[in-house]
Amino acid sequence: MSADLVLSALNMAITQRRPTDVIHHSDQGSQYTSLALGQRCAKLGVRLLMGSVGDAYDNAMAESFFASLECERIDRRSFQTKAEARLALFTYIEDWYDPRRRHSALGRISPINFERSQIQDTLPVIEHAIAVPETTRFPNG
Repeated sequence: MSADLVLSALNMAITQRRPTDVIHHSDQGSQYTSLALGQRCAKLGVRLLMGSVGDAYDNAMAESFFASLECERIDRRSFQTKAEARLALFTYIEDWYDPRRRHSALGRISPINFERSQIQDTLPVIEHAIAVPETTRFPNG
C-alpha cells in the first residue's frame, strides 16, 4: 500500500461525508507516517492517531471491519480482474456495510445512521443558539 492510496481514500471520505472533528487512526506503516499524509491531514483539520508498535487492540474497530469484509465478501468468491475486485469492495462498503449493516459498537445501527444521529444530536443546540434574541442579557457577560 502506498501513501497515494491512503491519500485517495482520505480525500474520497472527506468529499463524500464532509465530517467534522475527524480522527484518522492507523498503525505505524510508512504509508501512514508519510509527510504527504501528515500535510493533507493538517490542511483538512484531521487529527492523526497511531497505535503503538505491535498492539492490535487499539485498532479493534478497523480489525472488525476487515474481518467482516473478508468473511462476508472476499472469502465467498474469486475475482478475475482487479477491476472486478475493486467493484465488489466498493459495492460491499457503499451499498451494504455503511448504509445497512448494523454494528453492536454503534448501538445496533449502521455507520451512516450513526453519523446522522450524531448530526441530529447537535441540531437542537445549534437551533437554540440561533434563536436567542440579540437583546437577551447573559449573566457575567
